[in-house]
Amino acid sequence: MTSLNFDPIEKASEQWAERWGEESVPAMAAVTSVFRVQQVLIDRLNRILKPYHLSFARYQALILLYFSRSGELTLSKMSERLQVRKASITNLVDGLEILGYVTRKPGSRDRRQTYAVITERGRNIAAASAERLIQEGFGTSPIENGELEQITELLTSIRAEAGGFETG
Repeated sequence: MTSLNFDPIEKASEQWAERWGEESVPAMAAVTSVFRVQQVLIDRLNRILKPYHLSFARYQALILLYFSRSGELTLSKMSERLQVRKASITNLVDGLEILGYVTRKPGSRDRRQTYAVITERGRNIAAASAERLIQEGFGTSPIENGELEQITELLTSIRAEAGGFETG
């Protein structure tokens, strides 16, 4: 990717202000910045996780199972906890199953429920990939820990409103 000699969000902010006024610029610039940083972080995380044959989305599903008490969760529970559609969880678990990181099993009480169960191989990959992400600071360089904590705090109210959890 070629390097620009200007900040495209700053340029967009100038144009935005001319067209719709200064008061709307902070929201537009913040949202646009968040989306651009999301793209950068996903690219970095996927690169870090590539040796484990994981995307960041697959990693999140695998680590959720790794941290579960029994090493298994229903696909519905995974969907709820990761705040993604059930179809997305099905696709993620499909990929993890092909890799041998998880298996599926029917519910013992309700056979309509399907459980994803982490395998020993999946546990090893989850631990190794987590260690690698920690070493790489989850791709957040050059931001320091204090600033990362501020970002998390600033975004909590939006996540709480959308995700239905209470802050405080």
